[in-house]
This record gives sequence, C-alpha cells and structure tokens, in this order.
Amino acid sequence: MYARKCLNALLLAGVALFVAGCTSNQGLDSIQVAPTTASLVVGGPTLQLKATGVYGNASHATTKDITNQVAWSSSITGVAQVDATTGVVTAEGAGTATITATADGFNGPVTSSATITVTGGSGTGPTSSSVVSLAIIPDSQSVASPQETSQFIAIGTTSSGATVDLTGQATWVSSSTQIATVGSPEKTGTIPGLATAVNQGTTTITALYSNTTQQTVVTGTATFTVSGGASEPFTSLSVSPSSQSLSQSGQYGSFVAIATSGSTGLQEDVTNSPDIKWVSSIPTVASITSGLATGSGVAQGVSPGTTAITAELTNPADSTVLTATATVTVTTTAPPEPLLSLTIIPSSISVGNLQDTGNFMAIGTFSSPPYVQDLTNSVIWSSSAPNVFPVSSDNATVNPGAPGGIVTAYGNGNAVIIAEASSGGSIQTATATFACPLVEPCPACVPPVAGSCFPGSQAPGLLVTLTVYNEGLNTTNWVVTAPSATGTQDVLHCGPGWAGAGGSICTATYPLGTTVTLTATQNASDPGPQGTFGGWSWDCTPVAPITAAGPNSCTVTLGDITSPNPTNTTDVSVGAIFN
Repeated sequence: MYARKCLNALLLAGVALFVAGCTSNQGLDSIQVAPTTASLVVGGPTLQLKATGVYGNASHATTKDITNQVAWSSSITGVAQVDATTGVVTAEGAGTATITATADGFNGPVTSSATITVTGGSGTGPTSSSVVSLAIIPDSQSVASPQETSQFIAIGTTSSGATVDLTGQATWVSSSTQIATVGSPEKTGTIPGLATAVNQGTTTITALYSNTTQQTVVTGTATFTVSGGASEPFTSLSVSPSSQSLSQSGQYGSFVAIATSGSTGLQEDVTNSPDIKWVSSIPTVASITSGLATGSGVAQGVSPGTTAITAELTNPADSTVLTATATVTVTTTAPPEPLLSLTIIPSSISVGNLQDTGNFMAIGTFSSPPYVQDLTNSVIWSSSAPNVFPVSSDNATVNPGAPGGIVTAYGNGNAVIIAEASSGGSIQTATATFACPLVEPCPACVPPVAGSCFPGSQAPGLLVTLTVYNEGLNTTNWVVTAPSATGTQDVLHCGPGWAGAGGSICTATYPLGTTVTLTATQNASDPGPQGTFGGWSWDCTPVAPITAAGPNSCTVTLGDITSPNPTNTTDVSVGAIFN
C-alpha cells in the first residue's frame, strides 16, 4: 500500500514537471533584427538597429527587446561598423554589408541579420572616403521678381572621387537676406537649398557641410540674382586696376568698377551699368568709353602724359553719387602683346581646417576686345607646395569640366599659387598666397577645437598616381587590370594585348594609403602565341605563387599613411613582365 502511494506521488510530480516545461517562456528561440534593410551615406547619420527576442514556443510565444543583450558584428567593417553591444551602425565606405545579432538560445546559438547599403565612400574607411569638396548645382540662377524661388543642390566629392548628394545635410546661408533667403535643415519648415527672392540684387548662396567623423568642413557657393523689386543702395565704389600704362599708338586698357552695399557688404560689377559715367580728366592723353551697354570703362592712349580716370555711379535707390578714380600713364613705347596683364582674385586666402578649400580667379586684361576676360579655367595653375596645397586646373586631359584655381589644405603652412597664361608668344603670370595657419588644438574648449592645421595633423587625403608598364618579349596578348578605389572593375586596363586607350602603359589615381590588386591574364581570344608570365616588379607583392599561364595577381600599397608627414609621397610604378 505504501509503495502504491509513493508511485502515485512520483507520477503526479512528473506531470507537474511536464506541464511546467510546456508553459515556461524562459528559453530564447529566435531573434528578429529591425530594420532588415537600410541605406546609409558615408559621413551621414548613424543607424540604430533593434533586436527582439522570441521566447517560449509557437503556442505561447512572448517577445522582449534584447538589443543590448546580443553580440553585434559586421561582415565588412570597411563598409559598415557596428557597436558590438548597442547595435549602432556607422557608414565607413561604399558597398553592402551584413550586420548580424547573435545570442545563446534555448537549443543553441540563434542569429538574425540586416543588410546595410552604403553610398558616397571608397570602401576603405572614413579617412579615405571623407568629403573633400562641395559644389552647388547650378552655380547661378536668377528670377524676375520677389517671392519667386529656385532650387539649388549640393554635391559632395570624396577623396576617392565618389560623389554624394548632401543637399539635405548641408547648412545653407544667403550672404544678403535682404535680397534672398535660402532654406536649411536647421530652419524648421524650409526646404534645404530652396532660394526665395526678397528684393532686387545679387546674393551669394553658400552650402556648408561638416563631417563630424573627420572634423572637417567643406563649402560651395553659387549666385542668386533677383532682377526686379527694390534694390539696396551702394555705399562705396572702387575701380580696378588703380593704374595702367598704355602706349600712345592707340593701345587699349580696361577698368572695372565694383560697387559695395553698406548694409550687406555685397559687391556688384557696375562697369557697364546705365547708372555709371566714366570721365577722363585729360582726354587728349587718354580717352575713356562710357554709357555703352557693353565696353564701358575702356581707356585708349592718345599722347604721352598722365590722366585721371573717374567713375561716377548714381545710386538707383536714393540718387546719391559715388566716385572712384584710377590713373592712366601714356608712353611712347610700342604696345605689348594683346594680353596686357594677369591678376589673381583674391590676392590671398587663409583657411582654418584641414581639407578646407579656397577658390582663386584669374582675370586677364587685353589690348583689344574683349578687354577683360575671366581666364580661371584656361590658365595653368601651379602651387609652390603641391603635396600640401594642391591647386586644380581645368585641363581636359586630367579632369574635364573641373573648375580651376581651387586649392585644398592637406597640412599647415603656406604656399604661393601661380597662374600662367600665354598670348601671342608672350607669357603673363600672377601670384597669390594660400595659408593654413598654425592653430593648436584646444581640448579644454567647449566644444573641443580639433581638425585645425596644427603640426602632425596632416590628412591622408591626397591622391597617388599608379602607373603600370610592361617588360619582357611578349607584345601581343597579355592584359593587366585593376579596380578603382570604389570597386569599379577594370578602371585601370592596359598591357600588350590591350588595344584600348593607353595601350601597354596605363595610369589611375587612388587615395593615399589604398591597397590595389593588379591582375595579369592572357587574352584568350587572341590567336597568337600565348607566351608566359614572368612576374611583377619588387614593389608589388604576389597574391599566390606565379604561374606561367596566369592569371596572376599582386597587391601594392600606395604610400605610407603612418609616416610622420604622409604628404611627402611619390607616385608608384609597377612593372609587369611578359615573356
């Protein structure tokens, strides 16, 4: 009897344990990550992923937020980084990465993942994919009357050459809100980049983008003109150049009149304005054109001597008269070549942060119409410190359509910027200065000041040119290829079997510090003798043992970004040997 009671007690205990096991929700069965797909931009906002745990069984499932209890990981950290405990994702470079959440489940490890697509970078990390310049498109717009609007967009360019739309992330500013306003993300209820006319005049629209990761700032500018409405009165007038020397044989020289508004500081070219009058104090020495739709302010030498050239501007807003003068000296010497002079505007630019840019303009004065021309995109620009302060040129063989005269700071110090133009066998040059002055970091400042041009802060954003050339006896059917810094295949493509542009020697540019993989293959469609592959030059490390028939690959690192001064680098050449 006693045994039967014990057996019944054990059976009841087993049933109780079975029921308890069926109703328990303490075991983690699965994880759900949200969102499952997302797109990020390098330098843009981060993304918070959420992990939800599913407990119990299919009939009695419960859920719980376990974002901070799982282990987060990224399949490609060069594309997207994820905080291992919080699930916060940061874009690093262009590409696609899988972010995975892992935890110990009731029956073993459980996982769930999200697919993250990143644009606007090079895939080599935030340093090489930082935004180094900003352009506003279009560079000028005009409307007829107040309250009309025009949309500008801001396009950023990374150090790898990739582009990204930053219209909604840039801060937009109008130099004269009395003429036009512009929407910006921090202005509630406005559309970023949308300019609205207020009064007659021309204002400069500036977009400013701050890269919080790199602690750099880039800017772009455009002009917005309102042709109708009330105008701002001018408070000062200047004439440029302040003096010229002409020949009495009828040589021409051109003057430019610039009016400035006192309330906004806005400058406007009024040389050909119907409200301006040009006068020569001694017309028998030099004459001056006036009252023309185009061509006002053009002086012509008549006889030896010196005369004063005066510009008189009547304010259209309040009828006050402003004056400015310059001098013309006429000599008996023969006139020079058609290009009389070359001037860089402004004469100097200083910036405060690494990778800040400044834009110079080159203005030429000619002895025949048109007397004044903007030569910014036709002169040859050069820098006395090209590795630290490179300057861009609008050279069709290098970068078609790129604006010239843009200087970028990659270190501290200063440089002389030179513009050179040729005309009729003569060469005219002009110089200006560009500086990134010494500004020590201030950790105690609120907010901390960093990224300025202090020693040791040089940024590894410069581009290095990789050149591939051929050695050996085979001249028919081997090709060498390599992708771009953003992964585009066969951007670099040459070799004895390559009939396209570049032929057997090819070049491509990459961010400083990039590791590039070169691949040599035989052109199978070529019926000629295949030959053998003989190897790579010493500076390209083979990926695997060399095989005579190929394909063969090697890697080369372009510059050392860990050196004390990474801007002191030379371009890299790799030889491929074909036998």
